[in-house]
Amino acid sequence: MFQSDIVGVAAVYIYVALLIVFTEKVFSKKYPVQSRKFLHIMTGNIAFILPLFETKEIMAFLAAGPFILFTFLMSPYSPIKSMRGKTSEAGHGLGLVYYAITWTALAYVFFDHRVIIAIGILAMSYGDGLASLIGIKYGKRTYTVFKDTKSFVGSLAMFVCTFLLLLIALAFYEEPLTIRSTAYLLCMAGVATVVEGITPLGLDNLSVPFVAAVMYWVFLVG
Repeated sequence: MFQSDIVGVAAVYIYVALLIVFTEKVFSKKYPVQSRKFLHIMTGNIAFILPLFETKEIMAFLAAGPFILFTFLMSPYSPIKSMRGKTSEAGHGLGLVYYAITWTALAYVFFDHRVIIAIGILAMSYGDGLASLIGIKYGKRTYTVFKDTKSFVGSLAMFVCTFLLLLIALAFYEEPLTIRSTAYLLCMAGVATVVEGITPLGLDNLSVPFVAAVMYWVFLVG
């Protein structure tokens, strides 16, 4: 383990701990749904901590992996009653568990291409999270797939937010932004939006980031 790995793990743990405490103290009682979505979205900023890591196993199994157990213990299915339901997303009890599984898998598979990990995380956090918040507030026209109701406004927000966050990811990781890459990002955002719209039961926290990551790999790396 390198010193930068230690700093990276510490940064992740401290950031998430502060985020959970802030969310619970400030939002959770008055705005339970919004507080969970805020946590979902802001956790995505981990994408900008990734450059601190030098070891794949440290990022995957020490920084990301432990959150699988942690988020499960704070889900509605937790065996510990006092922790139960603390971080579950409205309607999707295992949403944040899937989130942690996704980050762990992406970190292990795409460690040598941090931008791909970041793209998966940001599409899942900001894209999906803002789509839900905006859809709840402004989405009057809805559609239902597999008994999961979503709004057209939310899907539009998903597309726009995902595209913008993909641009930010490329800029942060100093990847070249060309007409070709921009066109691919638009395509990725569109496919991610469709996938989010048709994926039920909170499983979009698995499907969206993997689809975005694989598409980036195929279009711009492989």
